[in-house]
Amino acid sequence: MFDVVIIGSGLGGLVCGSLLAREGKRVLILERHSQSGGCMQGYQRKGLSYDTGLHYIGGLGENQRLHKVFSHLGLMTLPWVRLDADGFDLITIGQETFRFAEGYDQFVETLSERFPKEREALQQYVRMLKAVEEVSIESQDMFQLFGQNAYDYLNETFHDSLLVNVLSGSSWKMELRRESLPLFTFAHGNSSFIGSSWRLRGSGNLLVDTLAETIRCAGGEIICCAEVEEILERNGQIDAVRCKNGETYEGRVFISDIHPAQTFAMIKESHLVKNLFRRRINSMENTVGMFTVSLMMKPDALRYFNHNKYIYEKPNVWTVAEETDHVGGVMVSARVPEDGSEYVRQIDLLTPMQWNTCKRWNNTRIGRRGEEYEQMKARQADECIALAEREIPGLRQMTEAIYTSTPLTWHDYTMTPDGSAYGVRKDSRNLMMTMLSPRTPIPNLLLTGQNLMLHGVEGVTMTALKTCGELLGNEFIQKIMK
Repeated sequence: MFDVVIIGSGLGGLVCGSLLAREGKRVLILERHSQSGGCMQGYQRKGLSYDTGLHYIGGLGENQRLHKVFSHLGLMTLPWVRLDADGFDLITIGQETFRFAEGYDQFVETLSERFPKEREALQQYVRMLKAVEEVSIESQDMFQLFGQNAYDYLNETFHDSLLVNVLSGSSWKMELRRESLPLFTFAHGNSSFIGSSWRLRGSGNLLVDTLAETIRCAGGEIICCAEVEEILERNGQIDAVRCKNGETYEGRVFISDIHPAQTFAMIKESHLVKNLFRRRINSMENTVGMFTVSLMMKPDALRYFNHNKYIYEKPNVWTVAEETDHVGGVMVSARVPEDGSEYVRQIDLLTPMQWNTCKRWNNTRIGRRGEEYEQMKARQADECIALAEREIPGLRQMTEAIYTSTPLTWHDYTMTPDGSAYGVRKDSRNLMMTMLSPRTPIPNLLLTGQNLMLHGVEGVTMTALKTCGELLGNEFIQKIMK
């Protein structure tokens, strides 16, 4: 009998497990894959470790929200590298490049040099970003103040359409969907990075391994290759979960870090989970996926750059996520050299990819998708590299090896529906119906992860804190965030 059984060992499950184990709870985490981490896990190629979902993080500066939680979890001892203060993100639209500077005042000053008539609007914009950092997730203030459409807000606030696109240019941390993206999601996904932006010197496995070690040292357990196939309810609460290998694990409280639709599909019958609730969960749309090109660079070929590059073919960055057969924009992220060298060995190129682009290969065995699939990936990779070469001339010639992944890869290895990069799509037209609470109709079953209120490293961490608060009380949250 465990105090808490957690289904899934993505970032949300690991943070919940670490927080609860440190509070004396006997924790068990069940993971279907052969290793923990979900989208935080890396993979090995030719002696180098590549990331799947972690590229950079905002909010680790002193007194920022994520810094407080990561300090509590012992994660601030990891080798974090702060990105360039005068330009942590560089946005290239057409022939012009714009810098996002660290700190709200400098952020405004830097962009005002290019857009002097928009200075007052930029100041209004950063006041809004500051305000969103003060609002508690799931509060009425959040819905009332920031529930409006992000695209509409930007176009109502700024007169220059180019500035609207520049401000949206680094928002690959979310799905830029004009008709539905809530202002809260947009603001939360940008505010912490202006405070401070960071990379790990090493892969996301450093973060995963540290959290896993914390859980085990506190008496918790993590079992891999243990895929849950049924959640067993009796007398109005969950008693146990049964895995495909036949093992059954009992608990007092259960937390699901997997997609809500997958969670409730494993509850066969329940008088508490009404059909209306099931239909709501099953009807939720998922956000776009991501196509990633991981480049192994030749030794001493390209100097490391301590910022991210966002490069767009066309001026309207809001259309990139809608592309189905063409790369309209690319994010370029360099891995911090782990040997202290001035030269980078690994670069990732990312671009949004629709599930429809690759779903016809969904029923093919992993690694046996056929020539058409490989040709599609090669075309996409070529387009990504060509776009990146606008800012890094000769990139292709500097490359030693190329590895690619699609939303189908994410789907197969993390069981993420539609290979979604950001979980359930939040909709400003119906925000309260698309932002899920950790609470469920079953009292001892809670949810966590990117499918609830917020996504990204900070969003998932804050959501996990909220989930644990349901068990340990608001005083627990206040103690960490003071």
